[in-house]
Parts: sequence; C-alpha cells; structure tokens
Amino acid sequence: QVQLVESGGGLVQAGGSLRLSCAASIRIFSITAMGWYRQAPGKQRELVATISSAGYTNYANAVKGRFTISRDDAKNTLYLQMDSLKPEDTAVYYCNTDPYGMNSWGKGTLVTVSS
Repeated sequence: QVQLVESGGGLVQAGGSLRLSCAASIRIFSITAMGWYRQAPGKQRELVATISSAGYTNYANAVKGRFTISRDDAKNTLYLQMDSLKPEDTAVYYCNTDPYGMNSWGKGTLVTVSS
C-alpha cells in the first residue's frame, strides 16, 4: 500500500517561493514515475508536474518556467520548488505516482498565495 506524506506548504506573498516535499513509502520508488497534483477550492484536482524514473520532467502550462519537480531516490522523496508564486497557485498540493491508478492520497499540504 502506497503511503504519501506531503509537507512544506504555507502562506506566502505573490512572487515568493516555497519548496514542497513528499515522503513516499513505495518499495520501488526509484523506478516509479511520480507527480505533483493540486486542488483549488471548488475545482477538480489537476496534474501540476511529473518526473519519470529517468528524471524526465513535464509541467502544466500554468506553472511552466516557475515550478521545478525533482526527486531523491535515496530518500524516497519527491520535491516541488515553486517560484514566482501567484494567487491562482493557491491550492492543496498532493503527490502521487503517475498515473495514480487506484492509489490512495495523502492529506496534502496547503499553499496559500496572497496578492
């Protein structure tokens, strides 16, 4: 069973930065594609960024050039560096495998960007 624990969220002013972390209890983490997802109030969960086991990355257009996804396979940890944050980035951020299939979700970490 996959267990995911996100951390690093908080309140930040527009233009600021945050770094999110995700501790993943996945036996084969190093060969598993991972992703960051977010859900804003009143909206559906959306995919923000993905990273393959080989380190290839993809980003949603809304965050391209501002967010950077990375991974540390030795620590089974996924990261999301978020720079130049905008109020529209306000959401609960989750990590999961890509695709997430039938995996359960962690509690997420709340990011609030004030204008």
